[in-house]
Amino acid sequence: MASDSEDRGTACTLEFTVQMTCQSCVDAVRTSLQGVAGIQSVKVQLENQMVLVQTTLPSQEVQALLESTGRQAVLKGMGSGLLQNLGAAVAILEGPGPVQGVVRFLQLTPERCLIEGTIDGLEPGLHGLHVHQFGDLTGNCNSCGDHFNPDGASHGGPKDSDRHRGDLGNVHAGTDGRAIFRIEDEQLKVWDVIGRSLVIDEGEDDLGLGGHPLSKVTGNSGERLACGIIARSAGLFQNPKQICSCDGLTIWEERGRPIAGEGRKEPAKPPAHL
Repeated sequence: MASDSEDRGTACTLEFTVQMTCQSCVDAVRTSLQGVAGIQSVKVQLENQMVLVQTTLPSQEVQALLESTGRQAVLKGMGSGLLQNLGAAVAILEGPGPVQGVVRFLQLTPERCLIEGTIDGLEPGLHGLHVHQFGDLTGNCNSCGDHFNPDGASHGGPKDSDRHRGDLGNVHAGTDGRAIFRIEDEQLKVWDVIGRSLVIDEGEDDLGLGGHPLSKVTGNSGERLACGIIARSAGLFQNPKQICSCDGLTIWEERGRPIAGEGRKEPAKPPAHL
């Protein structure tokens, strides 16, 4: 597993629902996060099973810490470090192969967007990540169009002023094929990308510096492995769901199941030990 967090960066607030039934549960949750670098504050409310974490860590890492207590945790919303909801979105990445992931977008400030997520099934190494123009998956990832580029710029790296607005650089997958990343970007805005698509590529993006004919077009990062439509998601305190209205699954039954399709309605597994 590899994790990229860009020198920690700007804090955001994560809202989790965690299986808690007593004070010892609360104590265990607090202990799991205590003293962890990148976690700035923790607020636990037993009565509604809510845990608010102000952090510069990727949400997947915080969720893993919470679940290290033996309790299930579900991320229900994200907001800025000042508890503001400036815009949030999510993309579920899938493709014809083994690559799949979840990537979240959060507007931290009017000028700064957070892109963080986890992608599995990758070959170890660097992989280009880009927002594409169209939210069209009818031709798998090939119908997503070119990189999101409303300014008519050349392809570049995420820190370049002259770049496609959808150029997010590379994420790094470890030997287990998992990439966990946290990127902050000052050109991308959540409200500009909802309805578009996010694509993870086969190879490393050369950031426009490789000298290949495709360097200034795509970063020469190879085939598109997986993609997903970027859809609006819940900010802080905007997701009251406890039971899915479409099939009656509770949030605990839903945890760890496919969003749709095969396996969605399998018999519920026993709850985590409390």
